[in-house]
Amino acid sequence: MVAGIPPAPPAPLGFETGQASISGDFRDGNEDSLYASSWSAFVADGVGGHAGGEVASATVAIRLASMLDATEGRLPGEERLRELIAIANADLALRVRMDAALAGMATTLVGLFSDGEQTLVAHTGDSRAYRLRDGALAQITEDDSLVRELLASGAIREAEVADHPLRSVVTHVLGGDPEDAAALHVAAQPLRRGDRWLLASDGLTDYVPVLEVADTLVAAVTPQDAADALVALALRHRARDNVTVVVADVVELVDPPVYRAAFGGSAAADPASARTLEA
Repeated sequence: MVAGIPPAPPAPLGFETGQASISGDFRDGNEDSLYASSWSAFVADGVGGHAGGEVASATVAIRLASMLDATEGRLPGEERLRELIAIANADLALRVRMDAALAGMATTLVGLFSDGEQTLVAHTGDSRAYRLRDGALAQITEDDSLVRELLASGAIREAEVADHPLRSVVTHVLGGDPEDAAALHVAAQPLRRGDRWLLASDGLTDYVPVLEVADTLVAAVTPQDAADALVALALRHRARDNVTVVVADVVELVDPPVYRAAFGGSAAADPASARTLEA
């Protein structure tokens, strides 16, 4: 340090991402959506059947992304995050009022939202966030699912979860009701350079053992290599659902990153995802 000159502040921490979303070998359409940028990323898994699920996940993804555009994906805190997700959730109710055939549609959501020092991990439903640190993979979110409630009550054992006939029943989702957004889980996690995060729909986690997920994340050189490898792994395990992943490496953003939002799944098929931002 030169005398009289204060040290430069540390560079903010954000993400280098890779992402992939596929319908899979057993589904005609893709009800998942994803968004990824240098500051934020999320995965949404639509429920409500073909068309309804696609509309639900894409509606939330596109609406949330359009509001993140204002700050190029960087979020200042939990209050603002909850406000944005509540607005996106309200869009679902509006879509149903416009088209009654969409009644009952909903979507899960799991996302990372960085302010440069920490990330807010938001989730509802059974899409998951994992963090790989020093070679060890940890599940950061806890599923909002019936089997998890049964497990917590002692009604079933851990060994019964994977094959339970009600394992796909979720207890909280975004479906347009204000209470849905109020039930959103948000937790702050410190960012550490070198961490690798995974956001995934249950098309991956229901079919691929977590040890194989961990090995794949450790072995992949880049986030995109990891995302591609995880999707290929799910296909080898004959996943019977859509598979969507975002892999986000924590990096220093020394220079302000160019804002290029990436979309996948049904959100990528929405014309609004191809918008050009004003300079």
